Amino acid sequence: MAAISCTLLVDDDDTTNFLNQALLRRMAVTDTVLVAGNGQQALDLLQTHCDPVATPSCPALILLDMKMPLMNGFEFLQAYTQRPPTNNPAVVIIMLTTSLNPRDLEQMQGLPIAGYLTKPLTRDKINQILHQHFDQPARDSEPPR
Repeated sequence: MAAISCTLLVDDDDTTNFLNQALLRRMAVTDTVLVAGNGQQALDLLQTHCDPVATPSCPALILLDMKMPLMNGFEFLQAYTQRPPTNNPAVVIIMLTTSLNPRDLEQMQGLPIAGYLTKPLTRDKINQILHQHFDQPARDSEPPR
């Protein structure tokens, strides 16, 4: 069994989602990967997999892009916090961004996120998440095939 039961990738870039899925699979850190192209799709997936009772495919980790069309990461978090508390299971939300704009970083203060990382997602960044939020050791080698 992997360290994380389910991970939700929320990003409007198909290539980024493909690469992040491949990285998570190679590292064998999550049993299931769900993908949403924007915040609204992510909310829909949470409703499907977490409401009214969390299933094994209810995300324990959400990797959330900051800037997306339709519903960006900030708007997703605002809508997420409006959901009934019973529909929001314990989840680690990490904001992903390419922006180092101080205004963007300032806007993240006080949000219900566990932190933020700059893109691209790497093996080291996944290991950091595992260690800090899931009490798991670093995964250095490829899993057996």
